[in-house]
Amino acid sequence: MDLTAPSPADLAQCVHCGLCLPNCPTYLQTGYEAESPRGRIHLIGAFNDGRITATPAYREHLELCLVCRNCESVCPSGVHFGRIMEAGRAQLYERAQLSWRDRVFRRLAFEELLPHPGRLRAMVGALQIYELLGLQRLVRFTGLLPRPLAEAETLLPPIPAPFLPRWEVYPAIGRLRYRVGLFAGCVMPLVYGPVHWATLRVLRINGCEVHVPKAQVCCGALNVHGGERRVAAELARQNTRAFLGRGLDAIIVNSAGCGATMKEYAELLSEPEAREFSALVRDVTEFLASIDLVPPQRAVPRTVTLQESCHLVHAQRVKAAPRELLAAIPGVQLRDMPHADLCCGSAGLYMLTQPEMSTRILDEKMAGVRATGAETIVTANPGCLMQLHRGVQRAGLNAQVRHVIELLDEAYAA
Repeated sequence: MDLTAPSPADLAQCVHCGLCLPNCPTYLQTGYEAESPRGRIHLIGAFNDGRITATPAYREHLELCLVCRNCESVCPSGVHFGRIMEAGRAQLYERAQLSWRDRVFRRLAFEELLPHPGRLRAMVGALQIYELLGLQRLVRFTGLLPRPLAEAETLLPPIPAPFLPRWEVYPAIGRLRYRVGLFAGCVMPLVYGPVHWATLRVLRINGCEVHVPKAQVCCGALNVHGGERRVAAELARQNTRAFLGRGLDAIIVNSAGCGATMKEYAELLSEPEAREFSALVRDVTEFLASIDLVPPQRAVPRTVTLQESCHLVHAQRVKAAPRELLAAIPGVQLRDMPHADLCCGSAGLYMLTQPEMSTRILDEKMAGVRATGAETIVTANPGCLMQLHRGVQRAGLNAQVRHVIELLDEAYAA
């Protein structure tokens, strides 16, 4: 039995109605049936049945998918497209003849880097030095890097101090109401440390005792999306061991992509601990919107527009919570951009592996942002933060890019 194969039952759910087409970013950009959800499902089914082989064209159709899962939100048949695509990619990479460059890239990313916090910390530390010494400005001014590397380099945001908590348990401020875990992740604490500190402060203000287990590791989302399941499953096991047994009411995540994968750990592991873990996972906006929120008192006079992170609104089906939190902040005025729930082109490693399509989608998104006139773009995922920061630079906009929780934290500041 091929454990990487997509489920025939999942494939059979699609009735090829086409309602997904106007909600698929790659179909909207290309107009090609093969770049639509139903087209890709047809191709995966044909590959699964042995009617087609792992040709470069087949691989390109699967790799060009953002796995944003917008199609799932509008599908009347309830097709699990994300599950199909992840299994389809796993099956593809099991059978395809990959170039040495692709094999090296996948090994470095999925086995040698993401699962190892120390190696990631060293890499990000080197990038911090690169920025602090002014090498970044020099490289960008002189155009020394070849085009693929130059495009990847533009994704690099200013890197602040990392999130390195001193304790594993932080007490609630005031009356203890909840006991929660904070999932830190792999890239997020190193590149967006202030978002974690803001999350920690907001949770404590709202009566949460916050556990930050040192034994936690990468969630495995990038591995799963890239069709790598073996290492992802081991990462899931390490995280279940790190968080379970602490008497937690919830495991809080401020990265939508991480949260979506963690809520689906039972699809990686056929173990009761995986189901127990996933049942506790909550996006930070989802959790805060579900409790009696301590009213923020400080005004944050700002016009904002919300980019709805795909893996929050489509995979986790959490749509109202970020808007409810923004509405609770005095002074915030929300101006909706067109198609706020359409992908910004980030999609994890997609920014690196598919730079042309990623940039086309981003430029269209920034045109919508510009139309709002908002001075702050808010979202709920690190990949979106990185992509939108790049978009602001490309579009020449005078706008900030922030996580939703950072604005709420600002409203709680004394």
